[in-house]
Amino acid sequence: MKKALILGALMLTNTVAAEKLTIERIYASPSLDGSSPRNLQVAPDGKRVTYLQGKQSDYERLDLWEYNIASGSSRLLFDSDDLSSGEETLSDEEKARRERMRLSGSGIVSYQWSADGQALLFPMGGDVFYHQLGKPGARQLLNTDAFETDIKLSPKGNYISFIRDQNLFIKHIESGKETAITRDGGGNIKFGMAEFVAQEEMNRMTGYWWSPDEAYIAFTEVDESPVEVITRSEIYADEIKMIEQRYPKAGTPNATIKLAVQHIESGNRQWIDTGKEQDIYIARGKWMPDSEHFTYQWQSRDQQQLELRSYNVNNQQQKLVLKEQSNTWVNLHDDFTFLADGKHFIWASERDGFKHLYLFSNDGKLVRQLTDGEWVVDELEAVNDKTGQVYFTGRKDTPLERHLYVTDLQGSAPQRLTDREGMHGISFSRDASIYVDSASTANRPTQVSLHSANGKQLTWLEENALDENHPLTPYLSDWVEPEFGTITNDEGIDLHYRLYKPAALKGKHPVIVYLYGGPHAQVVNNAWGGNRGLLMQHWVSKGYVVFSIDNRGSNYRGKAFEEPIYKAMGSVEVDDQVSGVKFLHTLPYVDKERIGVYGHSYGGYMTLMSMFKAGDYFKAGVSGAPVTTWRLYDTHYTERYMGNPNTDSDAYEASSVFPYAEGLKGPLLIYHGMADDNVLFTHSTKLYKHLQDAAKPFEVMDYPGKKHSIRGKQTGIHLYHTITNFFDRHFDVK
Repeated sequence: MKKALILGALMLTNTVAAEKLTIERIYASPSLDGSSPRNLQVAPDGKRVTYLQGKQSDYERLDLWEYNIASGSSRLLFDSDDLSSGEETLSDEEKARRERMRLSGSGIVSYQWSADGQALLFPMGGDVFYHQLGKPGARQLLNTDAFETDIKLSPKGNYISFIRDQNLFIKHIESGKETAITRDGGGNIKFGMAEFVAQEEMNRMTGYWWSPDEAYIAFTEVDESPVEVITRSEIYADEIKMIEQRYPKAGTPNATIKLAVQHIESGNRQWIDTGKEQDIYIARGKWMPDSEHFTYQWQSRDQQQLELRSYNVNNQQQKLVLKEQSNTWVNLHDDFTFLADGKHFIWASERDGFKHLYLFSNDGKLVRQLTDGEWVVDELEAVNDKTGQVYFTGRKDTPLERHLYVTDLQGSAPQRLTDREGMHGISFSRDASIYVDSASTANRPTQVSLHSANGKQLTWLEENALDENHPLTPYLSDWVEPEFGTITNDEGIDLHYRLYKPAALKGKHPVIVYLYGGPHAQVVNNAWGGNRGLLMQHWVSKGYVVFSIDNRGSNYRGKAFEEPIYKAMGSVEVDDQVSGVKFLHTLPYVDKERIGVYGHSYGGYMTLMSMFKAGDYFKAGVSGAPVTTWRLYDTHYTERYMGNPNTDSDAYEASSVFPYAEGLKGPLLIYHGMADDNVLFTHSTKLYKHLQDAAKPFEVMDYPGKKHSIRGKQTGIHLYHTITNFFDRHFDVK
């Protein structure tokens, strides 16, 4: 967005009464994000765009809308309140699934189009609704006492498929006939379901895959009996639940996983031989367009090898298509698509040190590299099989912004299609002729526009203009635009930072360093920050400087920038954060005796390591839901970066917070959800005991019944006040 638009919006505050941005207002409705559609999809017929949008009265209660491209009008397709009551009772499996998919809100939280664009499917409350275009209302296809999950439309739209009681079912939509694909699920056996680490760490949320012709369905059988049982407490306001959970801690056995392909009509089942080594991961599954070859990605336990394998359902033979290797780890991705010619596919790889796109023949021979350079591709967005154009998002211009680019199957120089600055989320039509662009900056909430494939804007779907009617406008007179820049650490590596400073600088100001610091994440970017970004504006209005820096180990800078954390978590990250504080010391308006640090999850771990190892630089800290020892975290994430604790015990000891706790000098607040099933509450209780035994004072705020994300409006208000009050007290801010 051009700065003039922001300035124009700021000028509106001359006529709109200025208001102070409070924590309560951050969580109130209407959302200060403005109209922010979610889950935008171009219908397969290219005639409409569908999306989810919160109600004006409750932005977390989502309804299904459509924008008709020809008429240029939007309309409400389905009001979630008309389909079910506002209260939904989710199964424990669904709660965990939504937590891992980062699905928030209630009502219609997800939906999918049929391949022909003539029908929509959307789950609600454990059942599912089906809407055919041109027909009124939605038909409820499931209405049972069970809570069905992972509900899908089959590729040709004749069936729905779903998981019920750990078994895989299909149901013919027209006849209503239901068929159990599997019957032996239950207890430790799960069919068609993604195991814990697949959901939490591999971004694989399903365990079954339809063939394009609907003749076959491939699925996993997961046996969790080898996984160690841990007993953890889930502490609620009025009860304590003792949960026996099979949780694969680093260095302990994983679930055993098998792959099968079943013929729908005959029920004939084929088991795929994944090899003698059973201590492996199945990272992905995908059918070739011919419906004869099912491909799966086989990953070694140490994650240094990734193999793409192809299984032929006709002759039951399989072959290795390609292999990726690394001396550290191989990152998983979803940038893999078969071309319509039936002979080639596009695959992303970091084999040259940066994630780029490659063209292969279906037998695994490399045809050519399609993109290259010292920058990374984010995602393969679409391929136009008629023109050979390849569309992808990436960081070619700057790692701080995601833009859309186009190249071709000959590997021509990429051309940028997005002209507005900021972070762009792209959703293409099936034929790659048009796309929806959801774009934001640090100073502008998300705007949604419709474009032709050459980048030309066709219309706004949601301009979300910062005019006198926008809920954010009354607060813009005090808005502080962040400064972006780079510093060079002691090893000569450039690090990107973001700096907010009060509009009126008066003497020396306290600082809050907000960090995450872990892999596959980025804090410093030119994107709308949502509630956390608004909290930073609140802090700045109180006189704080707010600072963030992306240390080595974080994302979008290439593999060499990520790899220094290998078997050394909590080391170079802290060094780079200290480099950031040294930079702050050079600023004349910064009080170096009042520099605090705050982060959640890996950021909570980083807060502890920063306070324990660099207490001369960080004077106070807030640690949210922290990992305290990597021995307690799960196999797939932890062993990827730290190796196996059975062979790399010293690395695990050095990366734990406990050896450094004696270094705590300043005030520390730790908070945690008391029903967290990701970073278990045990991480914090072990640290509580350790600090108490060392007679180290600290503060605690724990949240009964809350999971890792600590969701809920009132809880969010309480948490933000707790963090802010902590820094206010210790830094003497009124």
